[in-house]
Amino acid sequence: MLLSRGYHVKRDIPEMAAGTDVRARVAPALGPHPLLVDALHARLLEAGWEETPRVGSAVVLAAAGSRDPESKVDMARMASLLSTRLGAPVVPAYATTAAPTVPAAVEALAARGYDRVAIASYFTAPGRFATECAQAAPWMASAPLGTHEAMADLLLHRYDQMTSLRGAENGASNHEQPAVAV
Repeated sequence: MLLSRGYHVKRDIPEMAAGTDVRARVAPALGPHPLLVDALHARLLEAGWEETPRVGSAVVLAAAGSRDPESKVDMARMASLLSTRLGAPVVPAYATTAAPTVPAAVEALAARGYDRVAIASYFTAPGRFATECAQAAPWMASAPLGTHEAMADLLLHRYDQMTSLRGAENGASNHEQPAVAV
């Protein structure tokens, strides 16, 4: 389950699927997608985000990171979608490989006068990167996306997309970037 395009989405997973005798279909990355916005929003509310944020509130959308420029495009789109939903600025940032780092994004928002900066964990599960990003939160950090209902809905949607395609076994679909073996 990958959230944006990058090396694993575009190279190694499709190559592994193509190199096996097992019938496999490779689905696109999960994001950007409105259902991910639903899950991120809910996780932020669970952590203490207010439905109507006060002035000075902002969010850092924390992800693993990739050198692939399309990954940054996907993250910028997710940040924009989440910002619209929250009514507050959202800045994408990364745990590794890409810039800005989560601490640098928090610092930049503070320098712009934001005194309540939350971290939105854009990870599918807990782990080292999610923990390190949460530790950089000056105010609050949301839990990873995990088993949120919107995640389940998105996975089922991707599954339905892939099972309805013909001739897409062992590689990318005919109309979308590959990401996850289903």
